Amino acid sequence: MRACAVHILVKTEKEALDLKQKLAKGADFHTLAKKHSICPSGKKGGDLGEFSPGTMVKAFDNVVFKKPILEVHGPVKTQFGYHLIKTLYRN
Repeated sequence: MRACAVHILVKTEKEALDLKQKLAKGADFHTLAKKHSICPSGKKGGDLGEFSPGTMVKAFDNVVFKKPILEVHGPVKTQFGYHLIKTLYRN
């Protein structure tokens, strides 16, 4: 199985929740990722490309490979910070 996901990585849960509210009100995911994400993928709008289970940390994988696609999930805490994750597809 492979999946494609985008994410926004921030330092605090509060920041993640604020961004999630903006997304719920119709803000563009890619724009917010470019502006706020501390992950290098932020430059690409949070695009992580396609990957297999086990490539990312477990908490991240659990969202990408088990939760509904095309919905924003999170904040998901990892050793990197807090993620908002949207799975684009799984195959």
